[in-house]
Order: sequence, then structure tokens, then C-alpha cells
Amino acid sequence: MMIQETAVVIGASGAIGKALVNEKLKNHTHVIAVSRASINIKHPYITMYETDYSQKSIMAIADRITRVNPKIHSITVCNGALHTSENMPEKKIESFDSDYFNTLLHVNTVIPFTWLQAFMPHLMSTEMPCVFTALSARIGSISDNRLGGWYSYRASKAALNMLFKTAAVELKRRKCNAKLVLFHPGTTDSKLSKPFQNNVPPEKLFSPTFVAEQLNKFEHSREFNGEVDFIDWQGETINW
Repeated sequence: MMIQETAVVIGASGAIGKALVNEKLKNHTHVIAVSRASINIKHPYITMYETDYSQKSIMAIADRITRVNPKIHSITVCNGALHTSENMPEKKIESFDSDYFNTLLHVNTVIPFTWLQAFMPHLMSTEMPCVFTALSARIGSISDNRLGGWYSYRASKAALNMLFKTAAVELKRRKCNAKLVLFHPGTTDSKLSKPFQNNVPPEKLFSPTFVAEQLNKFEHSREFNGEVDFIDWQGETINW
């Protein structure tokens, strides 16, 4: 069967990333999977790249991908971190740790935006409309913050939202044929949410497969209007 689309999935070894790779393959899409380690998926439509997520590696891989694949329909960055081996989300100001904060800021904010930076030459030159998505979180909404806590995670996602909001203004001004999306997957059954799943009702704990299906669906229904979409797993807009 003829391959209809080409999609780049970054962070493809994670729960959502791997599920998204499978979802796109199921829809006969050529998938370029990027991750720190190779993933155990065998399919004639998949191409894999390994990265250490340094800026040098990101720039080199993005350049190679776009030279080999001039027509890309979607780029999705699935990287994210919530806790480390030393730190859990803070419940009070006294628990704030700068090293933990910098780790989350790098993974949740810097890495996704560096991928956008790396793919800019392609996004500016291609005639193919391209959706660029990063995983955000409702907890990064400033207006929705009613419970407090989780300082580092909230701040890293709020910073990501601001970077993409600002980038959308620039891309519109430069007449770039790209659509930016920030996607809140909800609480997904993954390593990221594992320590907190006891407090989540079963109907609110989503499988990676379900999240991937929703994400893939919404990536195909975006309006290229020069705005960034901040949406949840239902496709509903989240307030900034």
C-alpha cells in the first residue's frame, strides 16, 4: 500500500511515544522514530534514530531527517519528566530544589523547544503543511492553578507553553506553513504517573494506546490559523 504520510515521533521509547509510533504505523504512515535507545518495533515503514538529546545531536538528526524526507506531515515531541530518583513534586516551598527544577526545565521545556529550533529550516522551506506538537499539561495553566504545589513541574510546563505561544506569533509573521500544538494527555499509565496512580479514578487513568489514538486524530484536524492550540485529550481548549 502506498505510504500516505511521513511523521516524526521524538521520545519514541516512552509510553506515549511508542504507542504513537504504533498508532501511526497502523494508519500506514512512514514513521521516523527518535529516542535515546532503539525501540523493539519491526515494521517496513519505520526508520529509527538514536540521540543523547544534546543540542548538537538534535540539530544533526533534524538536518538528516529533513534532507532524506522532504515531506513531513507531523513532528511530535513526547519527552517529559515529573520525578527523579532523588526528588518528587514539591508540596511546599521549603521542598524546592534547584537541581530538580533545572532537570525538569531541561526535559520538559528546553528539549522540545530545541527540536522546534532544529526543524525550523525545514518548516520555513517546505510547502507541506506540518503539525508540530509537544506534550504539555493542564497543570502548566496559570489560570487553572487552584491547588498549588508541584512548583517545578508547573513552571516547566508553563515555560513550554509560553515558548510555543511566542513561537506561533513569529511563525505567523514569517508565513511558515506549520501549526503548533500543546497537548495535555491526561493521566496516562506510564512511569511518569506511576507513583500517583493510587489517587486516580480508574476511568481517569488512560492507556497509552488511547492517548495515542486521540493525539493522532487531533493532529489531523488542526486549523492552520497562525495560533498555537493548547488542548486536552478530548480536543477541548485549555485556558492559559
